[in-house]
Amino acid sequence: MDRMLYVAMSGAKEVMLSQANNANNLANANTDGFKQDFNIFRAQHMEGPGWHSRAYSMDERPATDFSAGAIKVTGRGLDVVTKEDGFLGIEAPNGDEVYVRSASLQILPDGSLVDIKGNPVLNENGIQINIPPSKTITIGSDGTLSVVPADSPSNQLVVLDRLRLVKPDVQDLEKGLDGYVRLKEEAAPLVQENVATVSGALESSNVNTAEALVNMIELSRKYELQIKMMSTSKSHAQKSDALLSLK
Repeated sequence: MDRMLYVAMSGAKEVMLSQANNANNLANANTDGFKQDFNIFRAQHMEGPGWHSRAYSMDERPATDFSAGAIKVTGRGLDVVTKEDGFLGIEAPNGDEVYVRSASLQILPDGSLVDIKGNPVLNENGIQINIPPSKTITIGSDGTLSVVPADSPSNQLVVLDRLRLVKPDVQDLEKGLDGYVRLKEEAAPLVQENVATVSGALESSNVNTAEALVNMIELSRKYELQIKMMSTSKSHAQKSDALLSLK
């Protein structure tokens, strides 16, 4: 009975982990640029001497869905989204270069160009972008940043810098536990690419809420099944004890 109980306990634990992943996807259904995580179960045989007579379930996050979400128009000039499977380079809090498909850019008082989370935005050389005092700033279709200097007597745009735009193979990307997308260690470094950008728009999350809700119900039923197995194991153990007590 102990074997049955531990197998059921393991199954319930892995279902809870899968439910947490599904809940995270669902909670970010309205988060701009969020990419949902896939989740699968697989059998894990218990290793040891003799035959593999028991198999435990194991929950895994094999990959992230990097498919594009819907584009929504915001009308805000510093909102930008990439096209043609391109990504925008920003700097994560730990200093790594990470990638997003769209960003709502902000200018800090010191002139630093950052995203909505305060992460520095990188230029084509991988250096943080700094915006001087200016009247206006626009983002071109090729990622160029143009400004009208604050002390300029005219409204003529001056090209200042260019966003870090890359086009990696999604097989070389992975999303870390911190939620940022970065290159795998074995992947080759990325170079600047000619990626088209659209200003005044953002990319929505690619989470399918209907599918996530169906998965939540399915996982809840799987959890209930594991609990019933644990209850059955307890009932069998009690009956076995009763038989052994008969003399």
